[in-house]
Amino acid sequence: MKKRIIIVGPAYPYRGGIADFNERLAHEFINEGHEVTIYTFTLQYPSFLFPGKTQYAEGPVPEGLNIVRKVNSVNPLNWLKVGREIRRQRPDMVMIRFWLPFMAPCLGTIARVVRRDKHIKVVALLDNVVPHEKRIGDRVFARYMIKSVGGYVAMSESVLADAKAFDDTKPLALTPHPLYDSFGAKVTREEAIGVLGLDADTRYILFFGLIRDYKGLDLLLRAFADSRLRGKGVKLIVAGEFYGNAEKYEQLERELGLAEHIVWYKEFVPADKVRYFFAAADLVAQPYKSATQSGITQIAYHFERPMLVTNVGGLAEIVPHGKVGYVTQPDATDIADALVDFVENRSEADYREGILQEKAKYAWNNMTAALFEVAEKIG
Repeated sequence: MKKRIIIVGPAYPYRGGIADFNERLAHEFINEGHEVTIYTFTLQYPSFLFPGKTQYAEGPVPEGLNIVRKVNSVNPLNWLKVGREIRRQRPDMVMIRFWLPFMAPCLGTIARVVRRDKHIKVVALLDNVVPHEKRIGDRVFARYMIKSVGGYVAMSESVLADAKAFDDTKPLALTPHPLYDSFGAKVTREEAIGVLGLDADTRYILFFGLIRDYKGLDLLLRAFADSRLRGKGVKLIVAGEFYGNAEKYEQLERELGLAEHIVWYKEFVPADKVRYFFAAADLVAQPYKSATQSGITQIAYHFERPMLVTNVGGLAEIVPHGKVGYVTQPDATDIADALVDFVENRSEADYREGILQEKAKYAWNNMTAALFEVAEKIG
């Protein structure tokens, strides 16, 4: 039966993985026959709180989506206004994307205003509850958000546990992050190497995405300095914008003597270029120090690349060790051991069958089904 759905969260003209996810989710709902509107921000982060160069996408407006910019993250009067506007439309479900405690007053208040109409089922989709980079007030804001919605869906066991610590009486579901399959068709390694100006005879380890302290790039650099990797024809690609101090990584590169062994792309990678980095990579490394789940994992699955992840958060839940790659401890020596094993003994072909088997689990209709399941249980 056709339903009217409103998604509240980042979308075009904002950039990033959460915006990409929300737009892809909207397309999935539409493909299933539902009517969808995305309410995104007029102001998402005040400029002094945003660590990157820009919050905005450079590409064209996504086709086939109804995106309205109405939400101001720091204006309480706006939260009430948006909540009343959504409530007047009487959608069947409102899905609110929650990824950062800073957003809890805004998104939680909108949820509370909307829920005054009992017909409307308000479900939160949780990326994080307790964030990687902790700040004063995080737990107070997170509790406010969890208490504001009718139910919630988490994408990893660790996030589900965090949410249940605040309220385990609401309808809830656990379903993994779906594939990021919106970055274009796969290309050959040869084409990717040509586009990126790389050496066809070199094997590449890829660190991809926004560079933040918790993602453990420093661990990977120390691991990559292992003498066992020298003379093996392998280099590290680091592709992403720094959200923090770039100098400490550049200094570490100098101290470890890695200048000839790293290829840097120190910019946000636009959606139409993502596929080239993954096609060029022999292994995708996520040496995180803390994590919940990661969209990078799901891009790697889409492009069928083996992975190295650390045993933090929910990463090991979706990257079976030995089947699609490696699960290590968040330790430079352990990471180095895995890299050496891959370079000396393995190739992408060794993991192809396992990747294809695991990839099949991450269909988008599993996510829509979980959201509907929770909505139907809300009293």
